[in-house]
Amino acid sequence: MIANAPATNPFAQLLQYRSHFALHQALCAIAKFGVADAIERGLHHTSDLSRDLSLNENALYRTLRALAGQGVFEEFAPRSFRNTPLSSVLRSDVPGSLRALFIFGGCEFVARPFQEFAYSLQTGVPSRHMLSGMDSFAYLAQNPELARMFDDAMTSFSNLIGPAVAGAYDFSAWGSLTDVGGGNGILLRHVLKTHETLRGVLADVPHVLDRAREIGFLSGEIATRTSLQTCNFFEAIPAGSRAYLMKSVIHDWDDDKALQILRNCRRVVPENGVLLLVEMSLSEPNQPSIGKAIDLYMLVLTGGRERSVEEYRDLLARASFRLNRVVPTGTEFAVFESVPA
Repeated sequence: MIANAPATNPFAQLLQYRSHFALHQALCAIAKFGVADAIERGLHHTSDLSRDLSLNENALYRTLRALAGQGVFEEFAPRSFRNTPLSSVLRSDVPGSLRALFIFGGCEFVARPFQEFAYSLQTGVPSRHMLSGMDSFAYLAQNPELARMFDDAMTSFSNLIGPAVAGAYDFSAWGSLTDVGGGNGILLRHVLKTHETLRGVLADVPHVLDRAREIGFLSGEIATRTSLQTCNFFEAIPAGSRAYLMKSVIHDWDDDKALQILRNCRRVVPENGVLLLVEMSLSEPNQPSIGKAIDLYMLVLTGGRERSVEEYRDLLARASFRLNRVVPTGTEFAVFESVPA
């Protein structure tokens, strides 16, 4: 979290929560303009930073001052700032950079629906759908720049958790793996690098596969063990692997659409195979959880939801799978291992 620990006074605590919106938007704007990168290049005073980045100096100083009060940046001299471990994560050149995730979080695709949160609360319908008059992914398909920002953000997130997921589960036991809806292929890359005998398939819609080829996460030695196959998981999923992996796919959809995807998986997962869902694991009632917060993103953006273990167990059973075990990864994500029922 970017704020200090909640105060014991309920008035002070709620007012502190109110500040989170302003701090989040400030972080998104700072990420957009590459302020942490500029500071790392040696620009520290707000006059130099504002001139280099074409920003208003006074507005920049006030923004950095507020963030420095939360440990994001440090004001080491009047109007001069340097990076901290928190702001360094917003640099473009650090492993696990979150810059793309915050840039996407500040764009109209995400920010505007949260202004209409009350609509989703009243109707249960994503405010994103109300605003655009269409499914969120259809809207992204019609807006290539937003779609690229989304891809970059999801790649950033997958790169952050990829090593933990790849190391927590023995993917190599299955010999072959198809990553369904695998985007740019970053998670599959981490899995194949960790499990050197595994063969992989990246399955996604054509324009996503084109982007994967352009970026080249699956190039080099990994390319000899990888193929790309066109896939619309609402229609059919390519057969031929023993293991099928989906990360953050099922959470995007309501139960009916999720079942459609899972039943298509069931048609191709062999009797000696497995379906592996990498999804958020929710905390116990009354306990904080990133998954519970992400669930609100699903509410306003896609109509999907984060689910408990029991909810996944029931959903998978309706698609003729049996939830075999839930493997923790040391992150907010877990691997839900399911076998044909």
